[in-house]
Amino acid sequence: MTNADPQELAKFSELAHRWWDPESEFKPLHQINPLRLAWIESYCPLAGLQVLDVGCGGGILTDSMARRGAQALGIDLATKALRVAELHALEAGTPHIRFEEIAVEALAERAPASFDVVTCMEMIEHVPDPASVVQACATLVKPGGWVFMSTLNRNFKSFMLAIVGAEYLLKMLPKGTHEYARFLQPAELAQMCRNAGLDLQAAKGLTYNPLSQRYSLSADTDVNYMVALRRPS
Repeated sequence: MTNADPQELAKFSELAHRWWDPESEFKPLHQINPLRLAWIESYCPLAGLQVLDVGCGGGILTDSMARRGAQALGIDLATKALRVAELHALEAGTPHIRFEEIAVEALAERAPASFDVVTCMEMIEHVPDPASVVQACATLVKPGGWVFMSTLNRNFKSFMLAIVGAEYLLKMLPKGTHEYARFLQPAELAQMCRNAGLDLQAAKGLTYNPLSQRYSLSADTDVNYMVALRRPS
């Protein structure tokens, strides 16, 4: 059984053609991508590294990591989104980038300890078994390598801002983008990472200011947050 929700795959496939439109439903991803990329590179400059982007979708982060000099592979199970990612990379002339339709668990069996950096952003809250994804990411990264993940916290504030606010009031995301029950509290994600043999190095929040309509990095992990993890050498 593949660790994927068919409804989630269908949802993102339907929107695939809009992935690279910075004013589309994916505008938040375009806005936070520079912040995520800079945060990743503050721990490990990407030039010359083998990088895997798990749940890459249309390839926004994968593309930007390749342009920083990484040898980048993006994987996903949403076929249409991958085709969009491939087409964009071709049209933009992005170097050292490729995409593959494969589950992260299957890739972990095929190519363990193959990547210097593994990213998994805004993905684990969309799968039935997030711990399986975390374990696969830990298997795929080389000893001493880095894993970066992001997801949504599960609390009342997160429900009000990420679902009620973003999906229904501000209409920043399509209704039904997120399912609150699948959000992960930082302690839950940290336990999954420890169980997978990853050491937590840092956590950072992403906050949105509706007045300036801008995102920023902060110490507030109540809603969107990222974690930096390392596989022991």
